[in-house]
Amino acid sequence: MKFSTKTRYGIRAMVEIASDISGNGVYQKDIAEKQQISLKYLDQIIHALKTAGLIAGVRGKKSGYILTRPASQITMFDIHRAFEPGICVVDCMSNGYQCMMMDECHVRGFWGDLNNLVLDYFKRVTLEDLVENRHLHAL
Repeated sequence: MKFSTKTRYGIRAMVEIASDISGNGVYQKDIAEKQQISLKYLDQIIHALKTAGLIAGVRGKKSGYILTRPASQITMFDIHRAFEPGICVVDCMSNGYQCMMMDECHVRGFWGDLNNLVLDYFKRVTLEDLVENRHLHAL
């Protein structure tokens, strides 16, 4: 299982935005510079985060981005869903996948349990946890 670059960079961008205490928002160029993400690629990430309703632009000529709700109410799963429909550790666990061995598979439960652990972790860890460096305590 591998998480997409957009998900990983999306989380990093969200941490930058959540860390802002100015109230004016964070400029896209500052996120790109601090996180070493190209502006062109960050455009796609910002667009997905806005579409998902996680961030919004502050009104005004030189405005940055702010969170649409408190960091404590945004989970890693929320951010991941801005880029991917769900989490699936192996293809045979995805919705609609037809496995010829499903009825005889002795490891299907193992993969399902692992998938649930990863999913639960993503749903439990909040953006605030990352900003406050508390994510390790969420295990």
